[in-house]
Amino acid sequence: MLGLIWLIPVLPLAGAVLNLVLGRKLGDPRAGWVATIATASSFVVTVAAYFEMLGLPAEERSHVVKMFSWIGVGSLQVDLAVLADPLSIVMALFVTGISTLIHLYAIGYMHGDAKFSKFFLYLNLFVFSMLMLVLGENLLVTFLGWEGVGACSYFLISFWHTRNSAAVAGKKAFVTNRIGDFGVMAAMFLAFNSLGTLSYHAINESAHSGELAAVTATAIGLLLFVGACGKSAQLPLYLWLPDAMEGPTPVSALIHAATMVTSGVFLMTRMSPVCTRLSSGCQRSSPSLVPRLRCMPQLSPLHKTILKKFSRTAPFRSWGTCFWQSVLEPMLLRFSTW
Repeated sequence: MLGLIWLIPVLPLAGAVLNLVLGRKLGDPRAGWVATIATASSFVVTVAAYFEMLGLPAEERSHVVKMFSWIGVGSLQVDLAVLADPLSIVMALFVTGISTLIHLYAIGYMHGDAKFSKFFLYLNLFVFSMLMLVLGENLLVTFLGWEGVGACSYFLISFWHTRNSAAVAGKKAFVTNRIGDFGVMAAMFLAFNSLGTLSYHAINESAHSGELAAVTATAIGLLLFVGACGKSAQLPLYLWLPDAMEGPTPVSALIHAATMVTSGVFLMTRMSPVCTRLSSGCQRSSPSLVPRLRCMPQLSPLHKTILKKFSRTAPFRSWGTCFWQSVLEPMLLRFSTW
């Protein structure tokens, strides 16, 4: 089954394409069921891959599937490939499992909406993008999913765009995340300029061996931090999060469950060997910043009068801790107990 992990992101994409072509003919609720079955099928493949991986020795729990050669320009050689390892498969389990439940709920919630099929098209595209983000074998494939998640979040938050508040909320989320995306792009450029590769394995091995200088690792880590702040709604790029509640309730669930807001934490964890190479100055300053990351989200909901906005800003104190520690165990523990 590990050889078929490419199906995990492809199945939601297929559901989106079907709704794009046949959505209006399928109508309500069949368009919703098409999207739900596509996501549920992806979850089944992920579960099968998870149990197959459990049966392997620890040193063999990393499997790369190359779909095709994507970019070949000079020394830049990038494959469209997916990586199955404990981190990516656990993340894919949460994304596909929770998204399937949200799709089921949305069939009833969006019943009668004039843009029913379009909503499920966006949901499937969001799930596809999130899965490309977590399963990407290199930074560029992850960035493809990263940008897709940002675009889909804009479409979903502003789905009821005839309401001015929803349109404004969508724009705020889009612009704030674009600021963070600049950091991820700059980190990719710096990593390729320093090492000549965008592969996670090669970059992390260089960090382990000391080939990657501490100053360069610090710059890459800080740039990734800027991008992760935007996606995970951390200080200072957290302002879009309360207004994201303007979208339909399934959108709020999709963004705040084990999907979009966890992507920044995921990226920092994936690149944790680089982050541990931080310069001594950054290492000394990190402990003083963690309490601030924990306190700000706790204080921000105090002036909220809408329950959804209050409940969605409070939990991010623990993301701040996982975010700065950038290690696997606290993050996965938080995923499993949320």
